[in-house]
Amino acid sequence: MDRQIKIDVQANVNPHFRKMWITQKPYIIAKGGRGSFKSSVISLRLVLNMLKQVMNGHKANVICIRENASYLRDSVYNQILWALNIFHVSNQFKTRVSPMQIIHKATGSTFYFYGADDPMKLKSNTVGNVINVWFEECANMKNATVFDQVIPSFIRQKSQWIDTVQVYFSYNPPKNPYDWVNEWVTDKENDPDYFIDTSTYLDDELGFTTDQQLKLIEKYKENDPDYYRWLYLGEVVGLGTNVYNFDLFKKVDQIPDNDYLTDLYFSMDIGHDVSATTCGAYGLSVNGNLYVLDTYYYSPAGKVNKKPPMELAQDVHDFVERTCDKYDMDPVNMTADSADGALDNQYYSMFGIHWHKVAKKKKVEMIDRVQDILAQGRIFVLDIDDNQVFLSEHRDYRWDEKTLNGDDPKVIKEKDHTCDQFMYLCLDNERDFGLKW
Repeated sequence: MDRQIKIDVQANVNPHFRKMWITQKPYIIAKGGRGSFKSSVISLRLVLNMLKQVMNGHKANVICIRENASYLRDSVYNQILWALNIFHVSNQFKTRVSPMQIIHKATGSTFYFYGADDPMKLKSNTVGNVINVWFEECANMKNATVFDQVIPSFIRQKSQWIDTVQVYFSYNPPKNPYDWVNEWVTDKENDPDYFIDTSTYLDDELGFTTDQQLKLIEKYKENDPDYYRWLYLGEVVGLGTNVYNFDLFKKVDQIPDNDYLTDLYFSMDIGHDVSATTCGAYGLSVNGNLYVLDTYYYSPAGKVNKKPPMELAQDVHDFVERTCDKYDMDPVNMTADSADGALDNQYYSMFGIHWHKVAKKKKVEMIDRVQDILAQGRIFVLDIDDNQVFLSEHRDYRWDEKTLNGDDPKVIKEKDHTCDQFMYLCLDNERDFGLKW
């Protein structure tokens, strides 16, 4: 193989990361805002470490972990492929998707990609010759016990050609100061085995951030300064009591002619004996804006004769058909709460259509996606009578103050049904909506 490593480190790694690049400490934490290129630097470092080993004929393996296997391909996997391309060595590697691996053809050295959703299964993997471990977006792990369970297993499989298996952790700090990862990193600040780096997009001296990205960042800064501080400066800004900045829900009388709809979506939160059932109709526009077109809302509270699933299914179907006819579009996706099966089964029995069950996350994580698109100034609500419940519930949506001083804050579960179906929508269609997670 080519004995020279073709990369100009100074041209590809911002000066801010020099200390992190050369540190010999066994544990490296890279935290900060979005767009700081911390993940890019780590991927370059890991590729370089492997190339140094294979140049000497050694087999070397790198372990890359995310909280869930479903996020691997669009994050760490593609990040390593990018780094290999920067080093001009892509042709020396072959790729697999099942299981997800990137393999050096000559030596068999491999980048392994795992989800942390099952730590016990993860720690049982035996690959040998480990030189690095990378926990990407580690704030999304359940807690620090994932590290405690996994790291010792891979350290024991250390390559004989290195002194230390360096372990990397990268993440954007959660807003909540009591989140486990914020407290965990604070605890490590005085640990001599840990190197901790904090970076933001402002540390980009090499001009990697494009003008388009900078304009988008300015939108966040203008629309929601606190959200900008958290998302791009990586500050732990706290949660406050209001979940959303209600001023960012912009009421409009109609969709402008120069911002016509391209895609139609529906999202449903399904109630029970005392909870409301609501379905929202949403339109994505040519300019990337999301319009709240209409809202179906039925509350059984205080009613003696409550609507059975058959009647609710008919109501929702009529709502969907009416909206499709009005906009002359078929839905791209129809999202529903994964916790319910009865109404979806009834709907399928009557109309032959299953709603897509959203893979729910912690409430804070789902809310983050709504806050993201709001802070971009892309949410518009048609000012019609049926949408007033959507507006009022989002205006009054609150965190439960009694839970704010913990790592799992709760919302007040009252009149929150449109809030739930809207966050299901943003989570289930995050790629379509341009939300990066």
